[in-house]
Amino acid sequence: MGKKAVGMLVGYVLLAVIGIPVLVTAALGGFREEHMTEAKALYGLEEYWNAKEYSLDTELERYVAGVVSAEMPALFPMEALKAQAVAARTYQVRYMKQSGSEEVLYDVGQAYLDEQGQREKWSAQYETYAARIRQAVAETKGEIMVYEGEPILAAFHAQSSGKTENSENVWVQEIPYLRSVDSSGDLEAPDHETTTALSAAFVWEALRQYGALGVSATDLTFSKPVCSEAGYVQQIQAGNLTLTGQEVREALGLRSTDFTVQRQGDQFLFTTKGYGHGAGMSQYGAKALAEEGMDYREILQHYYTGISFEKIA
Repeated sequence: MGKKAVGMLVGYVLLAVIGIPVLVTAALGGFREEHMTEAKALYGLEEYWNAKEYSLDTELERYVAGVVSAEMPALFPMEALKAQAVAARTYQVRYMKQSGSEEVLYDVGQAYLDEQGQREKWSAQYETYAARIRQAVAETKGEIMVYEGEPILAAFHAQSSGKTENSENVWVQEIPYLRSVDSSGDLEAPDHETTTALSAAFVWEALRQYGALGVSATDLTFSKPVCSEAGYVQQIQAGNLTLTGQEVREALGLRSTDFTVQRQGDQFLFTTKGYGHGAGMSQYGAKALAEEGMDYREILQHYYTGISFEKIA
């Protein structure tokens, strides 16, 4: 057999062994399936490709997806994302009902990201993360929390100090379903305990908006704080001025009202635990409970005492 014939024979063999299977694989979507498998392995999201098919067909559900996108990390466990979706939906429905509005209200105190904002936040991971958010919202579609038949004030925060706070210690009003509960999973949250150094001059200037401190910045000191059972500062004296923990937090930009303060030369060291007001659901606490095996309803019933669930049309 001549060299030309041998070369042609080798070519046919290669085509049969390699070329045709490649073409068939491509035609049948084999490359796409391989890409899916790699994506699942890369992100650890077995539900990702199924979640891509979820659609949100009302403005309310799309709004809830925008809130969850802004308020909770997309790679949190799915049950935590579902809990956040129900909380966000409940919060919105309560305000719609109170205002007599049939339209979604976008200025009710919840962070929100539209699709453009989500793309800017997540960049190359947009499709992956948006799919998880859509799944959490779609699988809880129309579900809200109620207490005695009314949508609850579904307050939430990033992380507690280890226990959540009673509502009256945050907003004066005692609300029966916003009771202090254990949230020890927050102790493992990132930056759970942080220390911030602030100059005495800054602290003095920031606090005098509440009244006369009676001393100069040089002589300013703080008393031992009065704290709630959950550990949040209820009252503290700065110079001659008695303040609430919330007033100090807001004036100084502290992460929470669970803080201690120590003077060191011409500055104060504020050590805080947790992040946020401390009432209602802790987002990192929800993450921890989901990782322990709780589903979203169990998580919500843990943080909101005595609530039940309803579906809205």
